[in-house]
Amino acid sequence: FAAHGHSVKLMAPKLVTPYRMSGKRGNNDAADAAAVCEAVTRSNMRFVPIKTEEQQSRLMVHRARQGYVGARTACINRIRGLLAEFGVVLPQKAEVVRREAVKRLEELPGYANLVIGDLSEVHHLDQRIKQYDAHVRAMARECTAAQRLMQLMGVGETTATAIVAMVGNGTEFTSGRQFAAWLGLVPSQYSSGGKTRLGRITKAGDGYLRSLLVLGARAVLNAAASKTDSLSRWAMALRERRGYWKAVVAIAAKNARMAWAVLTKGESFKLPG
Repeated sequence: FAAHGHSVKLMAPKLVTPYRMSGKRGNNDAADAAAVCEAVTRSNMRFVPIKTEEQQSRLMVHRARQGYVGARTACINRIRGLLAEFGVVLPQKAEVVRREAVKRLEELPGYANLVIGDLSEVHHLDQRIKQYDAHVRAMARECTAAQRLMQLMGVGETTATAIVAMVGNGTEFTSGRQFAAWLGLVPSQYSSGGKTRLGRITKAGDGYLRSLLVLGARAVLNAAASKTDSLSRWAMALRERRGYWKAVVAIAAKNARMAWAVLTKGESFKLPG
């Protein structure tokens, strides 16, 4: 559509559903088209960032890597579950499960020895993950925007390239807070009658990108005790005042806002003293 001169806008289905007229029975294409035409005219309608083919191809690297990591985790959990049926209870740490499973192979009867031996051979998944880690590093080297994002505390190669692949230059968002809200890192509101009530974070948007920012925020908070810059001091004060996990989410939301500023302004991040 864009190649033929049209202005393309994407909307989340859950934002269009309220505009489907309740008087119409059933769910059909005509009712959906009417709801889309009604929703797009609303001044406060929020649109989904449109990805280029290059962004989609780079995002596929992250999706494939995420799938391999999930397959490896599932395989290790399957080993723990099967061994537990024979009274062998292992901790969740992957390296411990691999080591102990190999040690106990001779103790397992019949086909149990064969199955656990086959499941323990997850080296092909490790190799695939390493290959895709190399792809991510290559994308980070090639992308100037990703290199700017990596100057933020708690944002590494994986997070930076995922943000660029997901939102491009970030111009679809009017502010950093809107970007953080799109990621589900802001509290849900239940406000009425002039009273503001804030709940837990909404967890809307892409869970993969949100989890990367949260993991980076954990690293920032864990390292903040040995640093004296303004962000580390703020993080430690927030942890003392609000607790560990609320501080982690707050750091992740702050990183999302700063990432939006870096993308939209095209400038390198400078950490204040």
